[in-house]
Amino acid sequence: MRIAIVASEAVPFSKTGGLADVAGTLFKEYLKMGLDAYLFAPLYRRTEEKFADEIRDTGLVLDIPLGRAVRKCRVFTLRAQKTDKNSLTSGFRLPASGRVFFIGNDDFFGRGELYGTPRGDYPDNDQRFTFFCKSVLEICVRLDLKVDVMQCNDWQTGLIPLYLKTLYKGVPALGTAVSVFTIHNLGYQGLFPPQTMAITGLSVDIFNPEGIEFYGKVNFLKAGIIGADIITTVSTTYAKEILTPEFGFGLDGILRKRADSVVGILNGIDYAEWDPLTDAFIPRNYHSADLPGKAACKRALAERCSLERGMAAPLMCFIGRLSAQKGIDILAEIIPGLITGGANVIVIGRGDEHYHTVLGSLRTRFRKYFFFCTEFDEAFAHLAYAGSDMFLMPSRYEPCGLGQMIAMRYGTIPVARRTGGISDTVEDGATGFLFDEYSAASFMMSVKRTLGAYVNGKTWQTLVENALLRDFSWERSAKAYVKIYGDVLRAKTGAAA
Repeated sequence: MRIAIVASEAVPFSKTGGLADVAGTLFKEYLKMGLDAYLFAPLYRRTEEKFADEIRDTGLVLDIPLGRAVRKCRVFTLRAQKTDKNSLTSGFRLPASGRVFFIGNDDFFGRGELYGTPRGDYPDNDQRFTFFCKSVLEICVRLDLKVDVMQCNDWQTGLIPLYLKTLYKGVPALGTAVSVFTIHNLGYQGLFPPQTMAITGLSVDIFNPEGIEFYGKVNFLKAGIIGADIITTVSTTYAKEILTPEFGFGLDGILRKRADSVVGILNGIDYAEWDPLTDAFIPRNYHSADLPGKAACKRALAERCSLERGMAAPLMCFIGRLSAQKGIDILAEIIPGLITGGANVIVIGRGDEHYHTVLGSLRTRFRKYFFFCTEFDEAFAHLAYAGSDMFLMPSRYEPCGLGQMIAMRYGTIPVARRTGGISDTVEDGATGFLFDEYSAASFMMSVKRTLGAYVNGKTWQTLVENALLRDFSWERSAKAYVKIYGDVLRAKTGAAA
């Protein structure tokens, strides 16, 4: 079985959110399992700069049609990797050499950000990711990779499943390929004007409500939904939620038509990266039977953020994208009450300009007790997960969520809304505290429940130990994906026979 993972971001090369963790870690797990796997991702400017010594130009240049225009795709891959443990890609080891392909075009990907700025998305994202999708397929054809499974992820790759059934149908290098389309977040759909149809090269006949038209626009995510052989989501609960109007973002109807092909597979986290027992980014390692190290991390975190309250004060942290989905409005609403109630609060994230302004104002007002950071730093993130007492996660919806799993891995107790993957991972009262109604009042009530446990040392220690012992490794998830690949391939072979 030859698997191609296609994603607009993948660790360790590029990242804005959980999609990158899934794509990069799943690829690494497949290599560990001895599977024949490839990873395709854009060569962003920051990737090229950070991994300059790790990436090589293959010399292969492809002409990619975008409507009447033709754009050049330069193909890059990883060098044969260094044995130096400090190599940025050392976690992939030698088998990844030649198995990671980067799509290069400076006009499209040589920018400061991946998708846009705090002011909005790049206006040519339709061209950028049509180019990406076509480039991936053209590489497979040119190199005759004979891929069996195209594992596509989110709207940026949504055209690929549809291309396999239209423009690339019957192409020998791709003729037997099945497509698995993973929805990481239905709220981001890749909506573009009708003129985008000419760029995609698809027939205008498919621009209709049963096709990829969505309220007068071209919908790249919908292309993946109607084109894929099977659709996966990143948690069991989210697979059910997206079939409802509340969480379907207007696509629940088309998803209900494909309900038999929608499967939920809970994401995992990379235990090689997230492990308090071996983490090199924290001042003292610890585990469930040796918790003093966590207190040392809390002390270091409070000092790093210049928070004046002592070790007895609860330290609460949010790490994530500053967007409406993540519940930043109700988080900002309760921060003054948290601080006046005696807590220290840390927020790490970037996103919508409005939330930067709101949280910046709170930082000015509560500088001694509130720390707000918009620049992501890996070492600081690890310290924040390890040093915090509580992890705040008031999401409107959460397809899976990695933050709560990472937090529990470090014995940091989630205070979160009961939705999506949070419902599947956090056990209320045993490993965290959940609330249902999306409101500041409900969120605050859940925080107060958490604080009630915090002041009881024995109860809190049990919670921390319970959280530390939960297993969210990727091995389980990778096996579930491979089983689905096998099922879809067998079904297609049987249908062909």
